[in-house]
Amino acid sequence: MLLHLSISQFTLVDQLELEFGPGTSTLTGETGAGKSITLDALGLALGDRGNGELVRAGAKRADIHATFDISAHEDARSWLEEQEMDAGREVILRRTISADGRSRAYINGQPVTLMQLRTLGEQLIDIHSQHEHQSLLKKDTHRRLLDEYAHAEAQSAEVRIHYKTWQDQYRRYRKLADSAEETQARRDLLEYQLQELEQLDLKPHELEELESEQRQLANAGDILNGSYQLAALLNGGEGDIAEQLHRALQLVSAMPEQSPALAEVAQMLDSARIQIDEAGSTLSRHIDRFEMDPERLAEVEERLSAIYSIARKHRVQPDQLPELQQQWQQELEEIGAPDALDKLAGECERLEQDFRKAAGKLSKLRTAAAKKLADAVNSQLADLAMPHARVELALTALEKPSATGLEEVEILIATNPGQPPRALGKIASGGELSRVSLAIQVVTAQTSRTPTLVFDEVDVGIGGATGDVVGKLLRQLGERGQVICVTHLAQVAARAHRQYLVEKHSDGEAAFVALRELKNGERSAEVARMLGGEATAQSLAHAEEMLARA
Repeated sequence: MLLHLSISQFTLVDQLELEFGPGTSTLTGETGAGKSITLDALGLALGDRGNGELVRAGAKRADIHATFDISAHEDARSWLEEQEMDAGREVILRRTISADGRSRAYINGQPVTLMQLRTLGEQLIDIHSQHEHQSLLKKDTHRRLLDEYAHAEAQSAEVRIHYKTWQDQYRRYRKLADSAEETQARRDLLEYQLQELEQLDLKPHELEELESEQRQLANAGDILNGSYQLAALLNGGEGDIAEQLHRALQLVSAMPEQSPALAEVAQMLDSARIQIDEAGSTLSRHIDRFEMDPERLAEVEERLSAIYSIARKHRVQPDQLPELQQQWQQELEEIGAPDALDKLAGECERLEQDFRKAAGKLSKLRTAAAKKLADAVNSQLADLAMPHARVELALTALEKPSATGLEEVEILIATNPGQPPRALGKIASGGELSRVSLAIQVVTAQTSRTPTLVFDEVDVGIGGATGDVVGKLLRQLGERGQVICVTHLAQVAARAHRQYLVEKHSDGEAAFVALRELKNGERSAEVARMLGGEATAQSLAHAEEMLARA
């Protein structure tokens, strides 16, 4: 509910402070006094577009604050919490427009985008006027009103959830399907390459062992020839190392006196003789067992050639092949099984069925409520001087399902007999549109979640008894919430819970708009003026009678 509206330096307004309460409030005054300025300022606070021309002449900027009580508005509090803004009992919307056209928006003092301001504003107030921002011209409003009237909000929310889940999964399916051919080609290549490495079957440390064996087999002749020469040198007969060591030991032993140094030399020579004997024995066994095996050499070289060839093919070192095989195996597992696309397609079909089932239930609720809502609105239109108008709610199947269901909801109207129903914005005049809005709001008031309704000149083109009906309907709406109405009709003003007078003044240099709440006799005088232009005894008496009857 709107509690307070502060307007500063806006068009003809210097400074204006307004307090609002529950029920129906009317704004009245002479033609041209600036009654709609208040609603224009409120619209800016709710996110309407503005420009520097709206700033009062000579001022640097216009500043508008609107304070709302949201203690009973769960949706607004939830939205504020989602946006990480303070969601106490009250919320303040602020809009500033500089003379150069720059605009800033705030919610509870926190800078926000115009879209955020508008999103919250639409939850707090529904403005019905002859301007293009009229919510009744939006098909989204038609669907919302029908769903609220059908008590289908929960089903509508379920449909949105099913649709999002289905579409999220479908996007994953399309992404996988679009790359399916490329993915399959990569899978085939990986499987072929892995099969090649698996057939190679390279064992741990096999490469090092094969290279060592290859070097030995390839140099077998030189190794054997050198081994024979070494054997002859160690223990091959006259003059070999063993014989030389033996003579050296004899010389040491023949010394007449054995000094400690000579004893140590004798010990080392004896140890060397033992080592040479063991080396000769080991070398003999080596020569005895050594074989030249050309066939084995061919096998080893063939095996090494296969390893080197695959390594070159994949541009890695031979010892990196096991690591490469592991990488390919991991990539193949990440790509998934070939039937993953089929499984995902099946999941999408199941989710679509769940969505269509929920959307079908919503369609039935909408269909059942559409005629009832149209009949109720048409009944109200007959009382609002539109006896020939006929409203219907058209449910048109969508070519593609959407998050809102399987059909588009649109309110159509025929204002004259014999005319086919058409879109509201194409056939209804401004005054007719306002009265249609009023009729719909009266019918849907018990199910509407919007706490504040604003009507700008809903009485255009009507008067007399019909004006009294409009006044009754607006007061009826005010009993359930908050209604603010700009009116020219005394019948409407008299029915309101409170009345504000808009006046234009001039100090000789500039004009400015003032607004104040009327009390007691002031209100009678204003209603009398609206009845006849001048407050006579007769018009005052009539005004007091109307106020008393209201």
